[in-house]
Amino acid sequence: MAQEPIHPGSVPAPAPASHPEQTGPPDESLVERARQGDLEAFDLLMQRHQERIYQVIYHMISHHEDARDLTQETFITAYHALERFRGDAAFGTWLYRIAVNKTLNFLEKKRPERSGPSLNDLDARAEHDPDLVALITEQTPRRDVSLAELRQKLNEAMMKLSEKHRLVVVMHEVQGMPHEEIARILDCSVGTVRSRLFYARQQLQAYLSDYL
Repeated sequence: MAQEPIHPGSVPAPAPASHPEQTGPPDESLVERARQGDLEAFDLLMQRHQERIYQVIYHMISHHEDARDLTQETFITAYHALERFRGDAAFGTWLYRIAVNKTLNFLEKKRPERSGPSLNDLDARAEHDPDLVALITEQTPRRDVSLAELRQKLNEAMMKLSEKHRLVVVMHEVQGMPHEEIARILDCSVGTVRSRLFYARQQLQAYLSDYL
């Protein structure tokens, strides 16, 4: 396969997450064509998956330019590793694993200077999440807080979580992924995903106890 660099096009800004609707050839067919050096096939794969990959990276690092760079690196790595993709998991799951590993490595290197993730999408979901709804309901005695202040406090609380716990919150609450899909991406059990998510929610509630 020709080892030409892949340069993803402009990566879209964060939008409400949704699973990509597969129109046209299935991923497996495009992967096989890309293995033969068909760059148009890989471009179709990139167009199909880049928005969700970008979103999960952005919500973990809260920086547009770095998120775009990591998204590009994810697809470059995937392209050059296609020969090692055996189809044991869906292509999208395999791609997510690459993105997650790159993001966690990036955060590890930036640990001393990192800043909190953006949770604009989580703010909207929180209003309907049974574990966080107490933060913004009228029944809350200490509800005298603006949405902007709540967003800031929620961002600060998220930063107190470990990267792995923050990651499952982003995947589940922001991107709406089911536990099973997260488990496949993280290569762990569904029970581990549920445990991490439960712990993260408990920690968020503890950090935000003043608003309960």
